[in-house]
Amino acid sequence: MKKITATVLVLSSFFAFAQQKNKSQANSFSTKDKTVTVYTSAENTNLRLSKTDNLKFSELKQPTERQICVFVNPDKTFQSFLGIGGAITDASAEVFAKLSNEKQQELLNAYYNKENGIGYSLMRTTIHSSDFSSVSYTYINEGDAALKTFSIDHDRKYRIPLIKKAIAAAGGKITLFATPWSPPAFMKSNKDMLKGGTLLPEYFQPWATYYTKFVKAYEKEGVPIWGISVENEPMAVQTWESCVYTAEAERDFLKNYLGPTMKKEGLGDKNIIVWDHNRDLMVQRANVLFSDPEAAKYAWGMGFHWYETWAGGDPMFDNVARVHEAYPDKKLLFTEGCVEKFEAKNYQLWTNGERYGSSMIHDFNNGTVGWTDWNILLDENGGPNHVGNFCLAPVHADTKTGELIYTPSYYYIGHFSKFIRPEAKRVSTAVSRSSLLSTSFLNKDGKVVTVVMNQSEATLIYNLCVGTQATEISILPNSIQTLIY
Repeated sequence: MKKITATVLVLSSFFAFAQQKNKSQANSFSTKDKTVTVYTSAENTNLRLSKTDNLKFSELKQPTERQICVFVNPDKTFQSFLGIGGAITDASAEVFAKLSNEKQQELLNAYYNKENGIGYSLMRTTIHSSDFSSVSYTYINEGDAALKTFSIDHDRKYRIPLIKKAIAAAGGKITLFATPWSPPAFMKSNKDMLKGGTLLPEYFQPWATYYTKFVKAYEKEGVPIWGISVENEPMAVQTWESCVYTAEAERDFLKNYLGPTMKKEGLGDKNIIVWDHNRDLMVQRANVLFSDPEAAKYAWGMGFHWYETWAGGDPMFDNVARVHEAYPDKKLLFTEGCVEKFEAKNYQLWTNGERYGSSMIHDFNNGTVGWTDWNILLDENGGPNHVGNFCLAPVHADTKTGELIYTPSYYYIGHFSKFIRPEAKRVSTAVSRSSLLSTSFLNKDGKVVTVVMNQSEATLIYNLCVGTQATEISILPNSIQTLIY
């Protein structure tokens, strides 16, 4: 009897194993009957998100050391994708309002339409003014600690109408988060919205309540808010709106005021982003905030920028990976980046686009779930900006001629945003040569999107290797490709 029982158990285990194996094989990605559609943008050509090839897979032979390969394993999945987008600032909205109706629609389609544009699905905006506003302002009268005069009337003129049009152009849904650059002057140690300063303790609660009033006011206007960040660049004393928070100060404000206030006001489902500054100090900030359970419970994750290169240093991509490894339950979101120091002669500087491509690939491969550019639109001077901090954007409007100017950055971002859709899963991708960078995502429709960037000055031939199949692809010098299969 014992022998029969043992045999039954062995057979049951075998069949269970066989079923699991068959299920695993059934769910594994297959390249059978699939073609690879290739889109390319390349320097010194007319190729801009242009369809350049339609290829077939064939049997993969053992690659040699001389071959260049991009290895993709769609069965090994990582973080879920939130989206890609840019910021609608006062500057963007004011420039947009100067365009003709025809050009306004062109811009909306260019950014937010999935078929005819690059399909933005993520958006950032500011809580009252930033440097990219024509003037510095708040939503209350100066000195009103009770917030009785709170009103978003300022935003109803330009910013909210553009946000609503962008949401409509994106199909009626977009993930929008909002960020303050500074509390009102009377709440700060330096009595000035500009040039740093700190939030005074007696205003911790009014300032926390201010966020909730903003969220409720925007949602009353029909603009859903997905989340907020605590402070833009909390370690920077800028000539524009800025406020300094040490890691401990941000931790305590989040856990004792902002988090509890959001929850008390019925906004506990809104996501709170911490840090929202450069990669260089993000590990220390994560250690302080995420190691405190009472603070960490209110934090969705960490936002970061790319301006650590301001002193001529390298982008600290590895720090993104370090935070992801240490705190895998917290999300990572690139919240701002732009090409600083506006010069019209640099509109078509190809390296500007390459900076975007390199950053996006590294950030995604290090665990980032979404990527947000800075201003979606600026004028021919890189503004308006009330402190002269003029910058480049992916698209500029020449307000004298009414024309739109598309820069390489627009196309580089588009190689990701147009094809990788929200809820996609990043999948394992590796390259065999440092001249190439690559990342891949598996969309919910079952298609894989692989982005490949050629950093070299030479045309390269590489093999896209997926499972037991491969296809040979040519990539031009200083170019970026998106492969769909």
